[in-house]
Amino acid sequence: MDMQPERSNFIYDAITEDLEQGHYEVVRTRFPPEPNGYLHIGHCKALVTDFGAAEKFGGLCNLRFDDTNPTKEDTEYVDAIMEDIHWLGFEWNGGLYYASDYYEELYQIAEDFIMRDLAYIDELCPDEIREYRGTLTEPGKNSPYRDRPREESLDLFRRMRKGEFPEGSYVLRSKIDMASPNMNMRDPVMYRILHETHHRTGDDWCIYPMYDFAHPLSDALEGVTHSLCSLEFEDHRPLYDWAVENAGFREKHQDKDGNWTIGPRQIEFARLNITRTVMSKRLLRQLVEGNHVTGWDDPRMPTLSGMRRRGYSPAAIRDFIERVGLAKADSVVDFALLEYCVRQDLGDQASRVMAVINPLPIELNNWPESKTDILTIENHPNHPEFGEREVKFGKHLYIDREDFMEDPPKKFFRLRPGGEVRLKGAYIIKCEEVIKNADGSIKKLICSCDLDSRSGSPGAERKVRGTLQWINADDCVPFEARLYEPLLEEDSPENEGLDFMERLNPESLTVKQGFAEPIVGDAKVGDRFQFLRIGYFCKDPDSTQEMPVYNRTVSLRDSYRP
Repeated sequence: MDMQPERSNFIYDAITEDLEQGHYEVVRTRFPPEPNGYLHIGHCKALVTDFGAAEKFGGLCNLRFDDTNPTKEDTEYVDAIMEDIHWLGFEWNGGLYYASDYYEELYQIAEDFIMRDLAYIDELCPDEIREYRGTLTEPGKNSPYRDRPREESLDLFRRMRKGEFPEGSYVLRSKIDMASPNMNMRDPVMYRILHETHHRTGDDWCIYPMYDFAHPLSDALEGVTHSLCSLEFEDHRPLYDWAVENAGFREKHQDKDGNWTIGPRQIEFARLNITRTVMSKRLLRQLVEGNHVTGWDDPRMPTLSGMRRRGYSPAAIRDFIERVGLAKADSVVDFALLEYCVRQDLGDQASRVMAVINPLPIELNNWPESKTDILTIENHPNHPEFGEREVKFGKHLYIDREDFMEDPPKKFFRLRPGGEVRLKGAYIIKCEEVIKNADGSIKKLICSCDLDSRSGSPGAERKVRGTLQWINADDCVPFEARLYEPLLEEDSPENEGLDFMERLNPESLTVKQGFAEPIVGDAKVGDRFQFLRIGYFCKDPDSTQEMPVYNRTVSLRDSYRP
């Protein structure tokens, strides 16, 4: 596979500079997913960046679940995320952590902030907090509770922890600057009351830290040196630094492993956007919960579990991320680049087999009913080490309906009335008669077979323009082919501004009933093949012994040129 050479980037340059200046001894990054859904291809860019940077500098990478919202989190997502990371070939050599591991330490830091007049208990309701916050052009105004005595705020905060108050009655807010031009610095909420059971801590807590408070301090407590995140967090960086600095982590100190550090440095990179692809966990959840897809692992989904089920490989996805690269400005990547990487990867790995998904019966009028020929066909044209297989050839065959036209245009080199084609690895046939149903549709073709044209025999030297895949009707395997297109329709002026649900592609899934060689039925779930002239396919878990199901991973046609 044509993997891209390792390139330097602005993140590597920044880390190199930090090491040269002695800010850190050992590089430690972290991948911090929230366990409220499955990882998708957008997360994969952050994942590869986090683990790749640690690997590049001989450092460590933590896996930390930022589990601060018990209303949406579940161990199902924790397990799925760990499986996806391992599938991609990464290991969290820095350790496995949860933000919930630090709940007590975060709480103590919050109490300290209160006593140092850096935080206060507010009684404004959410709507009032938004109103007091101001706008992008107008400063906010102080809450009437902003100057509450520290002792009173501390008492209320401790009673919040004990569960004395209902949800929404109080919040703990940072005391920063309500006139700041950065909206994130206008006294953001640090803690809220949630009487919800947490997937790890159960009912031990009824107050939970907000992400913007828990995330930077979890980084600092773990000894993370570089917090690599997408560009959407750039405006949050001043708040990130405020929390780290006021918690005392900016002074040079030794982390929990004894390495010298000055606390984590946040560096942002452009997020990954792909044409015709939903790149939001929240929106993907809507698709799942609204039954627009069959689940998080639906092969149409951009989740890693969906891509794995569809037949994408870790190598193809990592190649795609490498080709996209790291930038400081958001952009949109053509979905065709991802398909190109998948196609490049499968081209050398997938054995070739024959299948038809729009079967058209053929009867050979000069082939004896009881005669069966055994043919030998290579499994891969470029890799003889893949070996060969035997296929049967008899009187009754199938070709694909798209390979026959009664009134074809010029340069149509497939089968036509009176025309000849070679069947892959077999014989030359000629269409003698078209048999139709009462409604005018084609029922079957009557063809003659040039018995001297068997592939590999002296008579095989006769040339014809077209070569078709085919299936022997007497031992073929019926199968279900699932053909996919992107979830969203093409970008166009007509659908600009539409809600993503209004842009769902009604042809994102097409199901065909076809026939294939027997090997297709015997394959294991996850096995991948190139069905000649149709595309690359992967056997789906929905398969049964009676009806194998195959997902088309990617078509053979390539619309991208690197």
